[in-house]
Amino acid sequence: MISKIMLRGTAAAIAIALTTAPAYAGSSESLLKRLHEKGILSDDEYAALLAEEQAEEAAEAQQMQAMAQAQAPATFEPEKMVKMTDSGIGFEVGPATIKFAGSVNGFYVHDNPDTPSATTAVTGGIASVSGSNSSAIRNGLLPGFLVINVTTQQAGWDVGATFGMYPGINSAAWGALGANNGGQPTALATAGIDFRQTFMTFGKKNLGTFKIGRDIGLFGSDAILNDITLLSSGPPGGNVAPANTTLGRIGSGYIYSDFQPQITYSSPSFGGVQASVGVFQPLKSLTGQDQTNSDPGFQAKLTYDGDFGGVNAHLWTSGITQKHDLVAGGSYTGKGLDVGAKVTAGPVTALGYYYTADGLGTTVLGLFDTDGAGNARSSDGFYLQALATFGKVSVGGSYGESRLDYANAADEAANPTLVDTNSSWVGQVRYGLTPWVTLIGEYIHSKAEAHNGNEADSNAIAVGGILFF
Repeated sequence: MISKIMLRGTAAAIAIALTTAPAYAGSSESLLKRLHEKGILSDDEYAALLAEEQAEEAAEAQQMQAMAQAQAPATFEPEKMVKMTDSGIGFEVGPATIKFAGSVNGFYVHDNPDTPSATTAVTGGIASVSGSNSSAIRNGLLPGFLVINVTTQQAGWDVGATFGMYPGINSAAWGALGANNGGQPTALATAGIDFRQTFMTFGKKNLGTFKIGRDIGLFGSDAILNDITLLSSGPPGGNVAPANTTLGRIGSGYIYSDFQPQITYSSPSFGGVQASVGVFQPLKSLTGQDQTNSDPGFQAKLTYDGDFGGVNAHLWTSGITQKHDLVAGGSYTGKGLDVGAKVTAGPVTALGYYYTADGLGTTVLGLFDTDGAGNARSSDGFYLQALATFGKVSVGGSYGESRLDYANAADEAANPTLVDTNSSWVGQVRYGLTPWVTLIGEYIHSKAEAHNGNEADSNAIAVGGILFF
């Protein structure tokens, strides 16, 4: 190698020497400098070889940096991390928390109806009347559901959005009531999806929460949400062609609250007391005259939750009012008030509920609420229930009634078979198979009585299960 270096003016030889030199930092540049000082390299040769060497060193440095970056662990960026939520099923991504909740249920329901006759006709009765028994595999009072909730904090506000889809397992016969029409138990039919919830919320801890969208109403909501038949069947209603749900205790203890478009405000809890008030989409009568309602509906609810020496209490009262304008002229106001109490002491939970209304109807809002001339009918009802839990087994029972009065004497003469009272007894046994799955057996006796003395009785059993996650 020395002989090659000594070949003065041979740049190629110098390059060979450089490529075989030890790879010490700066060693090649030092060698070139010494050769230049000794006169072996001319100024031009030195400058050219030095520039070439520096270019190669820069390229090698870039290559080493790229390799180091490729092998280094990724930079930790918290805002891009995805992690599980502390509770429930969901995850946190960036600034948002996304949670999922759902339920699936199914029951074998066998209904033994009353035999049709001149004395069993009850207009608006919940007891089934038919010439034969019926069997169905169907949902209970709840359809299935999948609820997606997205929450975050922005500019000091707690912000949320909720989407709730409620599909049934039975095929729906589509019509004016959507998924809530009667069923269609034929091949090639499809189940109904009741998209009950679509709402946004925004609020602050000390200010309260505002809700805009579609969700369950305020009046009567605690009655159904605390009903033991919510997890099971209750009176089946139309069992030959099952709809999306059974009746539960709707129509034999309370008027269905329903899911309605609304703008509501809920206060913070002050010593266990919380108030809610809302403006609601005005609803038309289901059975009365056509309406052009110019004013919204209004609903409000007041609740109290407390603990008295190990006895837990949940108390509530709620109200509703809406003016109805008739196309033919005139108007009436539908209004109602309810009160309820749920008390838990040890393994036993007991509940009492009562409502009174005028121009609301019975079973659901706007059903038989007026006579043919638009005069409001009054109604009231109640239910009592108890549930005792021992380990994985719970045993419960309930009784309830819903009553409807005539608007006047003319109404009585025109509608002799109008329902006077719908009532039902329910006996229930639950077994908690897993934290998610509950198996349920139930016996139901339903009775419908008309103002003219007609009545119908039916008996049903329901066996199945419900899953929550």
